[in-house]
Amino acid sequence: MDVNFLLPGERIDDLGLGGLGIIQGPRAFGFGTDAVLLADFARIRTGEKVLDLCTGCGIVPILLCGKTGAGHVTGLEIQDACADMARRSVMMNGLEGRIDIAAGDAGNAPELFGAASFDVVTVNPPYIKNGAGLQSADGPRAVARHEILCSLEEIIAVSARMLKPMKRFYMVHRPERLADIICLMRGYGLEPKTLRFACDRPGLPPVLVLAEGVKGGKAGMRVLAEVYCGGG
Repeated sequence: MDVNFLLPGERIDDLGLGGLGIIQGPRAFGFGTDAVLLADFARIRTGEKVLDLCTGCGIVPILLCGKTGAGHVTGLEIQDACADMARRSVMMNGLEGRIDIAAGDAGNAPELFGAASFDVVTVNPPYIKNGAGLQSADGPRAVARHEILCSLEEIIAVSARMLKPMKRFYMVHRPERLADIICLMRGYGLEPKTLRFACDRPGLPPVLVLAEGVKGGKAGMRVLAEVYCGGG
C-alpha cells in the first residue's frame, strides 16, 4: 500500500479484504467492530446506490465495495480532517469510481444530494447523548462518540428523507437506545424489519444492536441470531 497517501503520524491498516487498506490517524476516532458488523449486516444489491452517514474514516464505504456489488457509495462526514483522510483511503485503494466522500452536515444531505435519491442508507452514529457520560476533551473523538453535532432523531429523520420508497436503512447503535431507535424509525416512516444483537461472547449481554428499516414497509420484524465480537 502506498505510504505517499499518509500525513505525519498516520498509518495504514490492512483490512484483510482483497488487499484493501484504511488510513488511520493519531487524533481521529478509529473504526471498530461496530463498523465491520454494520457492513456485514447491510444487504446491498448489485448496482445499488448507497449513502453512508457519519462516515468517519470511510471504513463502511470501503468495506461495502469490497464485500458487495454496490454500484456507488457516498460517504458524508461533518469533520473536514476525517473526510480528507477518507478521501485519501479511497484513492489509495483505487476506488474513486465507486466511492465519493463529501464533507458536510448530515442534516444537509437532501440539499447536497437530493431527497429520495438512494437505495440504501447506512449509519454508525455517535452513541452517547450530549451531556451524558464522560466526554473526551479531544474534539474529533468527542464528535464521533457524543451527539454534539447531530442527534439520533436528526439522523433517522434525514435517512428517511434520503431513501427512495421501499428502500432500506441500516444502523448500528447501543442496545440501551433500542426503544428510541424503534420509535423514531417508525415515526419517520422507516418500518423496523430486522434486528440483530452483538455480544462479546456467549452468555454476556449484548453490547451493540443492528437495525434494518424499510421506508414505507409493512409491519413485521424478525430478530436474527446474535453475533459475537470476540471481546474480553
